[in-house]
Amino acid sequence: MELLDVMKKRFSVRKYKEQQVEPEKLAKILEAAHVAPTATNAQPVRLIVVQSEVGRSKLDKAARLYGAPTVIIVCADHDKAWVRKYDQMQTTDIDASILTDHMMLEATEQGLGSLWVCWFDPKIVREEFELPDNLEPINLLALGYADTEEKGPDRHKTERISLDELVTYK
Repeated sequence: MELLDVMKKRFSVRKYKEQQVEPEKLAKILEAAHVAPTATNAQPVRLIVVQSEVGRSKLDKAARLYGAPTVIIVCADHDKAWVRKYDQMQTTDIDASILTDHMMLEATEQGLGSLWVCWFDPKIVREEFELPDNLEPINLLALGYADTEEKGPDRHKTERISLDELVTYK
């Protein structure tokens, strides 16, 4: 499948089958994160893979994960972050987002569904997983086999703004 076809196929899954993600598929998803670029190659992101019943019940206290059997907690490592000198902006949110996007696309390539979750209580995640002060949970990536109908790859023609509205040439 071509990359643009993978991008068009991917959609937010909000109902998952109980079947766990196979280790070889998870390994490819994590490899996609590993090769993702980060600002100055600082690699200020840490991933926590949650697959156990105990771990998922901890996450259920913080977020709605729609029965996903695997969830990756994507954390920014503020000790490793690159900081822009002009305004002190850290790129950790951007770097974490790039890794998450890479993982979602690889999950689609592997026949899995995904959901990028930002609606969660980071304080609960921090406490339940005993995160050190330098790690900040940025998002959760729910993964598994979709238990819902796939969305059509042409839906973007009607569900997105037009390219003319999106892009400006100067």
